[in-house]
Amino acid sequence: MNAIQPSIPEAQPIKRPLRTVPRPKRHLRQRSYQIMALETTVKIGVNFAISAAAVSALTQLLPHHWSGQEKLRQIRTEVKTTQERVSTLRTEFNNTFDSRQANSVMQQHGNRIPRNYKRIVLTNNTTPGEIQESTP
Repeated sequence: MNAIQPSIPEAQPIKRPLRTVPRPKRHLRQRSYQIMALETTVKIGVNFAISAAAVSALTQLLPHHWSGQEKLRQIRTEVKTTQERVSTLRTEFNNTFDSRQANSVMQQHGNRIPRNYKRIVLTNNTTPGEIQESTP
C-alpha cells in the first residue's frame, strides 16, 4: 500500500466557454441615436426657455432704462443752465468786489456821481392826447 499509485486528478469541473448572446449592432446604434436625439431636444428646449426668460427681462427693463435716460437728459440741461447762471453771478461778484472798479460800481448801484459829471434829465413834453393821436 505504500506503493506509488497513479495520481487521479481531482474531479475538476470542465470549463465550458460562456456563450454570449450576440446582440444586434443595429439595435444598439438605433438606441444610441434615439438617446442623442432626446438629449439634443432637451438642450434645445432648455435654451429656448432661457432665451424666453431673457427676452421677457429685457422687455421689462427697457422702459425703465428709457425713463432713466430721459431723467438724465433733464438733469444735464438743468446743470447746464445752472452753470451758466453761476458763471454770470461769479463775474458780477468779481466786478462788484474788484477794487479797481469800485467807483463805477458805486455809480451803477447808487446815486453817487463824481463832481465833474453833470446830471442830465430827459423830459417828454408831449401830452397824453398827442400820444394817442400819433399811434396808428
